[in-house]
Amino acid sequence: MNPYSSRCLRSGELDNYSARLERRLMDMAEFFSDKEMVGALSDRNPLIYTVYEMTAPEEPGQLSYATTILYPGKVGDEYYMTKGHFHSKEGTGEVYYCIAGRGLLLMQKGSRVETTGMEEGVVAYVPPGWAHRSVNTGSENFVFLAFYPADAGHDYGTIAENGFSKIVVEDRDGPKLVSIRPGRSIRP
Repeated sequence: MNPYSSRCLRSGELDNYSARLERRLMDMAEFFSDKEMVGALSDRNPLIYTVYEMTAPEEPGQLSYATTILYPGKVGDEYYMTKGHFHSKEGTGEVYYCIAGRGLLLMQKGSRVETTGMEEGVVAYVPPGWAHRSVNTGSENFVFLAFYPADAGHDYGTIAENGFSKIVVEDRDGPKLVSIRPGRSIRP
């Protein structure tokens, strides 16, 4: 493989990308907790996030990177979020760098839940074995860059089936982490 580069625009778009993915509400219906509100918004089917990815060969030692533009909005009181995933190759971590906006990086391992506040310039590390998802808690696009081993893989199925034990909702004092499945554990 030859060296390559791309320009990451403040908007979150990469000017040279190998894959682009859009996730709309109906692609994520099972991930939001308020199913009644999902149904009410289904006709609009709003765009939740867009990913621009630079993939490398899925071989040990190779790195891939991607930008995500997570749009502002809520389904009921629950903020827009990414699907969230584990890495299929459990011994791999990931690094996030916030380009613009504000949000949370929600992580869970077993019954332990951690959050990291994300705003412009913050770099966050997701250790191996932790499920992770991003949540836009602001009023503008939450844009971040992620670096991960190209052979890490993405396990969305475990999250679709079991979910996270906590979600992020709007409270009168701002974003609030609330339990939806107290004591619920995903992948120890």
